[in-house]
Amino acid sequence: MSVTIKDVAKKANVAPSTVSRVIHNSPAISEKTKRKVRKVLKEMGYHMNENARNLVTKSTKAIGIVMKSSAKESLYNPFFPEVIRGIGDFCNKEGFSLSLTTGETEDAIFEDVVKMVQGRRVDGMIVLYSKKDDRVVPYLLKQGFPFVLIGKPSTNMSGITFIDNDNVQAAMEVTEFVIELGHERIAFLGGSPEFEVISDRLMGFQQAVEQAGLDVPPDYIKLIPLNRNDGIKAIDDLLESKATPTAFLVTDLLLAVLLLGVLAERNIKVPQQVTVVCFNHSEFIEFLSTPLTTVDIHTYQLGYEAAKCVFDLISTPEMMEKNIRIPTKIIKRESHFAVKKEIKRKM
Repeated sequence: MSVTIKDVAKKANVAPSTVSRVIHNSPAISEKTKRKVRKVLKEMGYHMNENARNLVTKSTKAIGIVMKSSAKESLYNPFFPEVIRGIGDFCNKEGFSLSLTTGETEDAIFEDVVKMVQGRRVDGMIVLYSKKDDRVVPYLLKQGFPFVLIGKPSTNMSGITFIDNDNVQAAMEVTEFVIELGHERIAFLGGSPEFEVISDRLMGFQQAVEQAGLDVPPDYIKLIPLNRNDGIKAIDDLLESKATPTAFLVTDLLLAVLLLGVLAERNIKVPQQVTVVCFNHSEFIEFLSTPLTTVDIHTYQLGYEAAKCVFDLISTPEMMEKNIRIPTKIIKRESHFAVKKEIKRKM
């Protein structure tokens, strides 16, 4: 049988109401009594009945996480486990649990969100993406449900709290870094432009090459769904161009790893023959045969700040929306090289 408040009160020789006040850290109880009761709580293995407490407080003590695609597909991408780690660390401090959407399609994910909201299964939500023509964010706005967006909103920002990097500026800076290495033939390899993060990084890339006076052919820009077959085809097209790129700017770590594999199959050496830089950071980069130069977007911090903001929205519904920018940093490793004049000819 589970231990009750009455059991604890009997052993601690106090009233059950005193035990309840200690559990809720009431200032009306002396520190001496709190220490005594907490010792008994621990010895007896007492655990609060969260369901009963939630019925009283009308709180679920849970945060919903909205994935951009199926959980299986998303969790292959190092970004999502890391951002969820940041969310989870903050929620754990506050005694909140996480509930992830599990739908395999956009419609199924949307239905998951509706069920969470209508069934009051969570107190707030964090949407892990920003996408054009997405139904989730407008729905949450219409319902007046507390939520935070990771990424810049694709529509009117009014009423939306969001956490993001300055992706335009970050892409400009890393492109300028590649240009300073002497590269003129720079390819851009990224995911679907329906996601704001991709379109912003493309914008930053284009602004940097334009300011440098470089002419980037349209076929040097490949925007594709993040899957193996489409990725390989796009990379093959770039490698078979009349003038092969000497550098690749990749918007996603998984896509960059796929690129490294294709280059290895073609016996094209990184960094001796081609530079590869990408966005996002992960510990597994250090285990690659050629550790990648990356733009660290501080994924953990994105998640932690998002959780903090949604907690604030839950606690203070009248709070004004926030816009928090997380800084980025170029981490230089071994996948870039300075171009010699002769490299500018076709490899």
